[in-house]
Amino acid sequence: MNFAYYIAKRLQKGKDEGKKISRPIVRISVISIAISLAVNLITIAVVTGFQEEVRDKVAGFGSHAQILKAGEYSTFEGEPIVKDPEFEQLILNLPEVKSIQSFAYKPALLQSKLDTIWYNINGIDTFQLEQEIQGVVVKGAGAEFDWSFFKENLVEGKIPDFTAENKSNEILISDKIAQNLNLKVNEKTRAFFVENNAVKKLFTVAGIFNSGLEEFDKEIILADIRQVQDLNDWGVQAKIRVADTMMADQLLIYADVNGGNGNYKYDWGRGYEKNYGFTYCDVKDTVIRLIVSDYWMELSQREEDSSIPDTAYLKIQVKGNKNIPCEANVDMFGEIEKEYLNEDGTQFAIHFKHGKSMYFEYIDGKGSSENYIGGYEISVKEWDQLSTIVDNIKDMLITQETVDVNGQSQMLLNKYNIRSIKQDREEIFLWLDFLDLNVYIILILMLLIGIINMGSGLLVLIITKTNFIGLFKALGSSNWNIRKVFLYQVSFLIIRGLFFGNLVGIGFCVLQEYFTIIPLDANIYYLNAVPVNLSLWHILALNVGTLLVCVIALIIPSYVITKISPVKAMKLK
Repeated sequence: MNFAYYIAKRLQKGKDEGKKISRPIVRISVISIAISLAVNLITIAVVTGFQEEVRDKVAGFGSHAQILKAGEYSTFEGEPIVKDPEFEQLILNLPEVKSIQSFAYKPALLQSKLDTIWYNINGIDTFQLEQEIQGVVVKGAGAEFDWSFFKENLVEGKIPDFTAENKSNEILISDKIAQNLNLKVNEKTRAFFVENNAVKKLFTVAGIFNSGLEEFDKEIILADIRQVQDLNDWGVQAKIRVADTMMADQLLIYADVNGGNGNYKYDWGRGYEKNYGFTYCDVKDTVIRLIVSDYWMELSQREEDSSIPDTAYLKIQVKGNKNIPCEANVDMFGEIEKEYLNEDGTQFAIHFKHGKSMYFEYIDGKGSSENYIGGYEISVKEWDQLSTIVDNIKDMLITQETVDVNGQSQMLLNKYNIRSIKQDREEIFLWLDFLDLNVYIILILMLLIGIINMGSGLLVLIITKTNFIGLFKALGSSNWNIRKVFLYQVSFLIIRGLFFGNLVGIGFCVLQEYFTIIPLDANIYYLNAVPVNLSLWHILALNVGTLLVCVIALIIPSYVITKISPVKAMKLK
């Protein structure tokens, strides 16, 4: 057995007068170590828990990284990109990437239901109608959207279903918005959007969530991404229409186009041109096809890499005396009399004079809006790998090529731009990173307090064992062996302090985790309770680190043993 360790154990168990003298100082030293460890455990648990909780909540609203159109840096007001399954698979093939999903945003005004407030003024009942509005940002979620964050924070209702073939009118709102607008689950609410013209939409509240992150809760609602794509006027929808008036016994057939940038080109079967209509009076059955696209530069150029066309048809069937002119019957306002054959007005007939009739059927384009998205949201498997993953994707954008809608190849860097959540929410993450400095300061201060108190305890032990030191020196023991005896003794005291420190620190974390003994103001701290995140690694690192640092630091005060004279020490009483 190690000589110094054996002697230290014997001294620890022994009872003498010196031990009674040193007991108060030793207890203070043990308590200081316990407090030091407990404070450090709680500090790391709270700070790392707070950082992780805020980080996860912020990422829950916007993922870890976003891919936008090249040159765009705004998530809410940027230009759209064309949805590209091949590019999505390219990102998913990266081993660090967990998922990729489409997103789109649209600012809106959400309106509460009409509320009637009754008053009694001078014995007369009167009432006032009140209606609240709140500015929000509608986030479009698709069929592949990861709802796990919102499922964890759902407090009422259900998660909307956006997987059906038709667009859903359901929305998911926060508890904050529900309170402000007095909305409940399954109630309807109006939303107003501004593009070229004001648009009103009626939505149904499917569920209510409460993330505790009020900055986002009071701003974000979730809706079907197809609704947002339409509202943003992304892509075009082509329609062919027959005008209500005629020109020189000719029908007027024209393109009715919605969406896009308003700068349209039309293909009536002869290639793209600027003419959006023509006159018509045929003698045979026919189908008119129209392809419409928007463009940014010259009509003949092919550099509109994000312009996807839409196609519409008009079926025409001629009956009766086909060869006579198209002289239609008109009403008192000079408009063509049309016989509608179905409720939605897509099928109708025009009866001309002298027995000629034409039957029309509109087949509108489905629109290309669903091919456009605001960008991609990327979730990573490990937060610590985020910067590496973003750099890897940037490298991929530089080296990889893709083919645009016109069949031309181009570098991915010319199409996409990637931003991490740390860039989009820089102020939040700078604040979270600054908390690390506070942790380091507290750890160092607590260790210094523990070392100073334990150093005092060591000196007291040495003073009370001066005769012992002189005796062992007289017997030929080296200074280092005697110093090790006292360092072992101090180590036993430190371990005792660590035990009680673990008891207090871990106990507090358990109580806070399950009973929330310390709440927070969510308006200031983004959370409604102090979070704790204490891992086994943190506990082991703090315990081992505290023990090693203290013992190494106490080697210096133990040097006083070398200055003790054996002769004088043995005479001392």
